[in-house]
Amino acid sequence: MTDQATKTLRSTFDELAAQVRAFAPEDLVRQSGASDWDVSQVLSHLGSGAEINLAALEGALDGTGAPEGDAIRAIWARWDAMSPVERANAFLDANENHIARLEGLDPDTRESLRIALWFPTDPLDVETFAKFRLSELALHTWDVQVTFDRAAGLRPDATDILLDRIGGMLGWTAKPDRLGRAATLAVHVTAPERSFGLAIGEQAEIVDVPAEPDAVLTAPAEWWLRLVTGRHAPEHTPPVVELTGSITLEELRRVFPGF
Repeated sequence: MTDQATKTLRSTFDELAAQVRAFAPEDLVRQSGASDWDVSQVLSHLGSGAEINLAALEGALDGTGAPEGDAIRAIWARWDAMSPVERANAFLDANENHIARLEGLDPDTRESLRIALWFPTDPLDVETFAKFRLSELALHTWDVQVTFDRAAGLRPDATDILLDRIGGMLGWTAKPDRLGRAATLAVHVTAPERSFGLAIGEQAEIVDVPAEPDAVLTAPAEWWLRLVTGRHAPEHTPPVVELTGSITLEELRRVFPGF
């Protein structure tokens, strides 16, 4: 049976794919939610990423291992050379190929397969591999969608999965020195409901809810995920977000500048 992460990859891709198919050429060169990229460049990133993920999956299946640096750079170069329309079309094909391959794994393979990645880390089981890809697809889907809808949010099914994984990303999304002091926050998120702490010191990390926090943040879970990945501009922050205490939202935004 297909795992929930793979199902959510499919639903997230299908939603974005329907929008991409309806884009006019001029839509593809609009500024995206990623400050350095237009819409076609986000699609290029998602398309090349799907190719690299598929290569890692095939390497695990046939024993050849994950793609290495030269192969990955060649994929990036090919996508960089595409026109915006070519990127959009290739995005559709690359992600369909990757997700369909995951969906087609038989139960025994799904249980036993371990997939090496193209950077130093332990091999991943199939479900964790799908979650790894979902973090990219869900967040960059928002980068595209917010171009056309300033109130866009992350999908609820993706939020449910990524909420438990985001702590592992703080080591490279957070710049704790930008706060200028150590602090702890109590964080309460909704949809789904969770409470936890955020400690900002030499590093940023998820901790238990502090008894005496410096600040208390209450926000939708999807915005919390966008906060810690740098997708938190005031114009994309829902009015229900509330931060009380000795830390301001602007200070918190500086800790998570994005990527």
